[in-house]
Amino acid sequence: MQDDEVQREAAAGATPGHPGTPARPRGARGSYAKGQAKRQEIVDAALVVFGRSGYHSGSLREIAKRVNLTPAGLMHHFSGKEELFTEVLRQRDAHVQAAAGDVSESTLLEQVRKVVAYNQTTRGLTSLYTVISAEATDSEHPAHEEFARRYAESEASSSRVLADAQRDGLIRADIDPTSAARLISAVMDGLQQQWLLDDSVDMTALFDEFVRGYLLAPPTA
Repeated sequence: MQDDEVQREAAAGATPGHPGTPARPRGARGSYAKGQAKRQEIVDAALVVFGRSGYHSGSLREIAKRVNLTPAGLMHHFSGKEELFTEVLRQRDAHVQAAAGDVSESTLLEQVRKVVAYNQTTRGLTSLYTVISAEATDSEHPAHEEFARRYAESEASSSRVLADAQRDGLIRADIDPTSAARLISAVMDGLQQQWLLDDSVDMTALFDEFVRGYLLAPPTA
């Protein structure tokens, strides 16, 4: 941690001339707000670094440099690389959930489409997910269990919703809901990778084509 940061923290904890006396609440709130702002700045920088280089190659030194801290100064805000990485993923999930909204049998496909459209506007988040999900196939990767859980839970929840939609005639009756749930994730992941390689790829239009051709019943003559 840089010396001037240590001095600022010490000054925030005592009233001038009275060592050990708590600082005024207003000052404490201001210090907390500045700390939270710096923490978010670190997360934003980490998203760029992890999204480009992955977890293992993404350097804490580079992240710290982007936010004008030393690596030791960065450790004042996060206990280590894994905690910072976890927070980056948590915020990514929160953004995607906000874009998608709540899912039901009548809204599942539209909500997934919203996620696809949202991902096409957030290259950094999309790159992060694509790079890390590939890295996480390594059983030693810190996100391995997390991504395995994500895919399993997505399959379980989506297959239930798809089965309800199938029963109500909203999607084709001749598909397996569990297989369809896996295919939806696979199509989304594949489109993201192609788009990251060539941003002329229209993920939303291609996902619509997948839904039309695979999930929806053909119109009756």
